[in-house]
Formats: sequence, C-alpha cells, structure tokens
Amino acid sequence: PFHFYKDGKTVDQLDLSKVIGEAKVVSFDGDLTEQDIDRICGDAPKRLLFKGKAVVTLKAAKAMNRHGICLVGVESQTVGPEDSPREVHLELLEKVVLLEGLRLANVPDGIYLLNAAPINLGGCDGAPCRAVLLEQ
Repeated sequence: PFHFYKDGKTVDQLDLSKVIGEAKVVSFDGDLTEQDIDRICGDAPKRLLFKGKAVVTLKAAKAMNRHGICLVGVESQTVGPEDSPREVHLELLEKVVLLEGLRLANVPDGIYLLNAAPINLGGCDGAPCRAVLLEQ
C-alpha cells in the first residue's frame, strides 16, 4: 500500500499470512469481470493466481474485495489495465497483496500451497520474492 498511499504499510509491515497459504491457479485471458470473480471465488481459497493474460478490471477488483481475497497474482507486470492500472491498485491495495510478473506456464490449474514471502526490505513499497507453489 505504501506504493500508492503515503501512510500505507511497507513490505516489512506485511502480514505474511496473506502471502503463505492455499492459492487457486486459474487460466484466464482478457478482462476479468465481476461475474468471473463471483464464479471463480465460489469454492476458492482467498489467494488467486491468474495464468495467462488476465486483466483485473475495477469491477473485478471490487468483487475480489467483496469476496475477501487477500492476494491476487498475475503473469503480467501489473494488475489492472497496462495503460491505467492506478484505479485498480487503489481499490485492491488496502486489503489485497499483489503479485506481479509470475511464471505459471507450466502450472496446471488447481489448488496449491503458496509461499510468496517477500524479501524483508524495511521501509520499501515492494520487494522481490520467489513464489513457490507446492502440490497438496
């Protein structure tokens, strides 16, 4: 959140329970809608990883907050439309951890144990991690 909010939390203040736990990998290309999120979140853990060229729209971001999603990951370099990601980031960042630049090409859709703890860079607005998925 510190990336967009002056008083937002920094990486060293991140609740690690958001980045470690069950996650659902879902293949998706295109703009995610509110209905897509409602369908995906039916039986999903609170961490979603999108495989493909998924774009989180503002309505999808609002639906994620409504469903209590605590982490969303994408393969692209930004969550939200590449030409205007700010609005989506502002909607998500108060409650949701964002993972960007994932490599999921060889990962089948399904439920996994995710460990995406960031490097503890005190005072920073983001940090690299080595996201690991383990079959359960």
